Amino acid sequence: MISTRIAGHLAMLAFSALVAGSFALGAMVANDIAPTALNVVRFWIAALIMGIAAYASGKLDRSALVAPWRYFVLAGLLVLYFVLMFEGLKTARPVSAAAVFTLTPIMAAGFGWLIMRQRLTPRMALALAIGGAGAVWVIFRADLAALLAFDVGRGEWIYFWGCVAHAAYAPLVPRLNRGEGAVVFSFGTLVAGAVLLSVWAFPAVLATDWTALPRIVWLTILYTAVFATAATFTCVQFAALRLPSAKVMAYTYLTPSWVIVWQLVLGQTPPPALVLGGIGLTVLALMLLLRDDSSVAPRRNLRGTESRDGSLSS
Repeated sequence: MISTRIAGHLAMLAFSALVAGSFALGAMVANDIAPTALNVVRFWIAALIMGIAAYASGKLDRSALVAPWRYFVLAGLLVLYFVLMFEGLKTARPVSAAAVFTLTPIMAAGFGWLIMRQRLTPRMALALAIGGAGAVWVIFRADLAALLAFDVGRGEWIYFWGCVAHAAYAPLVPRLNRGEGAVVFSFGTLVAGAVLLSVWAFPAVLATDWTALPRIVWLTILYTAVFATAATFTCVQFAALRLPSAKVMAYTYLTPSWVIVWQLVLGQTPPPALVLGGIGLTVLALMLLLRDDSSVAPRRNLRGTESRDGSLSS
């Protein structure tokens, strides 16, 4: 019988693998469809899935409609993240983009202090620093001259700002949650995001020849909606109930390694050997975070909801 803690770790292992698929598949279709058009379909599909789950939970009632502006604030950040991710993948290598994603915990820690006055333990701070160093090494393609010249690729730079939005989203969830359950809160955020994207992407949706899109584009839309949104959300919520938040966050650092696996499976060329050194540092950061000596249960906010409620992945 698998213990609840091991089950939590397995859930987050699945989370990191599923998130990585977004980078590998996204890079293959980024130039075939406008990022806004792709994401508007993705959001509506994910909203439908979460709506069914919210209805089945029996907790979808009028109380979820209180202060709907909250959903639009959170959705705005998510929309910005997802659109800039696919825009960046037009030129950024999938492994480099995944490395940029591993900078999110560092930025989230900063926003967490500004918004929620959350503090890091020394070991977590060391782990984030090591992981950040590894991410920077991968982003600059293991090229010291490029690092010294701060020669960041256009795609990586675009996606970085999306990650800033994602980092701000994380601490805003417990701040804006008013007791709604995770599924209901995420459903509201996804619907708000779908509405915002529908307005923003209306010209792109009309300009897209949907019947002529390659099959890989539809596969990517379905994958990101079902697996990289609904499924990863479930994994995070499942693990957050069984593991300390630091251990849940740690699995972000596995994403670049999983992207390499995805690339190999899809028949793409792996990154240069020197880049693997930076990925090794992110794995070391993962191990440090998993060994964090905090043994307390996931912290809850004043309204009794999980501090990670409503968080979504790429």
